[in-house]
Amino acid sequence: MAEAKANCLFLLLTTFLLFILTSASLDSDLSALLDFRSASDPFSSLWTWNRSDPSPCATWLGVTCSGGRVTRLVLEDLNLSGASALSALSRLDGIRVISLKSNQLSGLIPDFSPLTGLKLLFLSYNNLSGPIPPTISSLHRLYRLDLSHNNLSGSVPPSLNQLTRLLTLRLDSNQLTGSISGLSLPRLQDLNLSSNFLTGSVPPSLSTFSISSFSNNPALCGAPLLPCRDVVSDPSRPSTPNITANAAAPVPPAAAVVTSSPSSKPEAAPPQHNERMSRAAVLAIVAGDFAVLVLVSCLLFCYFWRKFASRKHTSRLHEGEKIVYSSSPYGTAGIAAAGGGFERGKMVFLDTVVPGGKKFELEDLLRASAEMLGKGGYGTAYKAVLDDGNVVAVKRLRDVHVAGKREFEHHMEMLGRMRHQNLVPLTAYYYARDEKLLVYDFMPNGSLFSLLHGNRGPGRTPLDWSTRVRIAAGAARGLAHIHHTSRSPRLAHGNVKTTNILIDKNGEPRLADYGLALLGPSVGVATRSVGYRPPEAPPAESRRPWATQKGDVYSFGVVLLELLTGKPASDCGAVDLPRWVQSVVREEWTAEVFDLELMRYKGIEEEMVALLQLAISCTAVSPDQRPKMNQVLKMIDEIRVSSGGGEISPSHDSFDSISDSPSVLSEDASASTVGVANQ
Repeated sequence: MAEAKANCLFLLLTTFLLFILTSASLDSDLSALLDFRSASDPFSSLWTWNRSDPSPCATWLGVTCSGGRVTRLVLEDLNLSGASALSALSRLDGIRVISLKSNQLSGLIPDFSPLTGLKLLFLSYNNLSGPIPPTISSLHRLYRLDLSHNNLSGSVPPSLNQLTRLLTLRLDSNQLTGSISGLSLPRLQDLNLSSNFLTGSVPPSLSTFSISSFSNNPALCGAPLLPCRDVVSDPSRPSTPNITANAAAPVPPAAAVVTSSPSSKPEAAPPQHNERMSRAAVLAIVAGDFAVLVLVSCLLFCYFWRKFASRKHTSRLHEGEKIVYSSSPYGTAGIAAAGGGFERGKMVFLDTVVPGGKKFELEDLLRASAEMLGKGGYGTAYKAVLDDGNVVAVKRLRDVHVAGKREFEHHMEMLGRMRHQNLVPLTAYYYARDEKLLVYDFMPNGSLFSLLHGNRGPGRTPLDWSTRVRIAAGAARGLAHIHHTSRSPRLAHGNVKTTNILIDKNGEPRLADYGLALLGPSVGVATRSVGYRPPEAPPAESRRPWATQKGDVYSFGVVLLELLTGKPASDCGAVDLPRWVQSVVREEWTAEVFDLELMRYKGIEEEMVALLQLAISCTAVSPDQRPKMNQVLKMIDEIRVSSGGGEISPSHDSFDSISDSPSVLSEDASASTVGVANQ
């Protein structure tokens, strides 16, 4: 009994001491914030910061607390100013996020080394001056650093290499000088050093970034910029022509005239043998060039004449049916055919509704101007414009392994019955011994891959969160239709990836290439689809036709991860995208998983975390642990309902092409994701 009382007393004392310590820490944080306000807020933008407020963590503008400490300070575009205001923030030793973008703060960047838990530091679009303090390198948990659009000077400190977790480094639009050859940040994903006065060569570790990351540094050279031999070392000194020693030597005059005496006579000019020899050399060179030109012209004429003659001769032969696609110099392709010594195939339409309301024949396709859209795992796709102006997509299959015409026709009829608003409809097909063509409705807005990964430089229009969720829901609906409407045999897509999710004229996603996996192995699977192949799939080099519904779920989970991370499925080196995501989540860096382009939206933390959990479950190693597609669709629809199903407004009226607003991920959301991933 006495021991129990002692334990209770000890627990009460411990709780009391923790309460006192926590209160003292929060009081010190609030005092630091009030000092910051008094030094930076001439327009009373922080009028809600009242010391007598009983719950400052809930009412103070831009302040977030956790565990009795101030952990986030987000004060953007509030006209804050002052040369010494930032020094007060160095006392917030429990803070994790500081964002003071688009203010008028000035002076030096203080020593932030006491802020050992700091993860995000955004001070862009201010008037800060002086050097980048080397003490920033002591912030070992930092993974976003944005000091762009200030007046910082001096060099880029090589001690930044100690920031081993850094993902974003933006120092553009400052007055930084010196070399960056020693900079090496292996985890870096977003870099901008443009519009400074940096010199020397770009280190190999940074050469994979785009030119825009280094532009407007006249004395910076090396990949991806110009080679260093083509760049003047001093940008303030105009370039001079490269003068050789012979050219710099004085040239003797043709005749030296002595003017000291009127009676003096000009000296005789020296013999001009060199001039006569140079003329002979010039004549020889001109004659040789002319002979070479005539010879090359004759060879080209003979080559093209033989080619033209053989083409005319071939057109008269009837060696069998053969369709050939050849690119013209103008970027389009013509479809040519030789007549059939064998029995001609027939264009078979699978639906009464066809593009333009008019059926066409093979000859119409052969006359159509066509443009190659791309080469996929099962063939080459073309955009064909018919004589009447209608546009269709034609896929020329290769390596089709079916028993015969009847089996092929049966499979096409089954695919033709797969009519759904989220599937690219198969309109017609053509079968001959040597040629197999599939005709689809043309999707004018490209693929999800191009929308998600294409042109990620400045000026790009990012794919917003609501559009990504809508595309995910539409693709899941189409895939669920394939899985649950085919009875015998159970049909699988077999090649789910972002390049096979096309966008129609109404902006709706549609799955392409469904059901082709059973016709033959994917030739490009080793290079194009390896990031989507589930662990249980046979090796790519086996070239065996393979498709399962559980495999489709895995591939769709990879698509969800692409939507969340913004990373292509094959862009994680030796580790595939699902394993990379799980490794990052396991190390409690969940915020690093999500695409930078999503970090400018507020209020989507729970939806992002929920979709991440779903993607991780879809990409489980064991097929039995993956959900079915109807369950996946239901969960995505629930996520859409929870987010309101409408457009989500950005946190600012104007922003950069890629914003790093820290207001997206809360620490609670990160922790919940880690917990689910480790279960």
